[in-house]
Amino acid sequence: MEIPILVPIDVPLVGDERHKNWAKIVTNVDESLTSGWAFEGDFIATGGIQDVPIGSIILAYGERGSRANPQIEARVLKVHSDGTFSLVASAKGRAWARTLRDGIVAMIADAEETPIEQLEWDQSLLRYSENALREELNRRGLSDR
Repeated sequence: MEIPILVPIDVPLVGDERHKNWAKIVTNVDESLTSGWAFEGDFIATGGIQDVPIGSIILAYGERGSRANPQIEARVLKVHSDGTFSLVASAKGRAWARTLRDGIVAMIADAEETPIEQLEWDQSLLRYSENALREELNRRGLSDR
C-alpha cells in the first residue's frame, strides 16, 4: 500500500463561523444522490492548518446570514504539492451539491488516470542537509531511523 504524501494547507472557513460549516476530502461521489450526502470522504477541520494528501479534492461548505434564511456557499479546492490549493469551482444556494457533483466526479476520474509521479533517489538529494531530509521524513509520517 502506497503511503500518501501529506502537505500542510490552511483550510478556509467558508461562511460565518456561527453557522454550519465543514470541509471534507472527497474520495468518491454517489452519483445517485443530489445532496451533500453524495460526497464521500473524511471530514477535516476548517479555519486552520491541516495535513492532507497532495492532489486532494477538498469540498468546503459554509453558511452566512440569518438562521432563518442562511446563504449557502460551497467551494471545491485542489491541493498542490507546494502546500497551496486552487479554487476549482464554487456554487451558492440550495442546489450547490448538484451543481458541483459532476465536476467533482470528473476530477476524481482524472486523478485516478494520472497519479502523482514520485521520483526515486538520485544524486540531487545530496544537496539537501540532513535536517531538511529528516524534516521531510517527519512531514510524511515516516521515521528517520
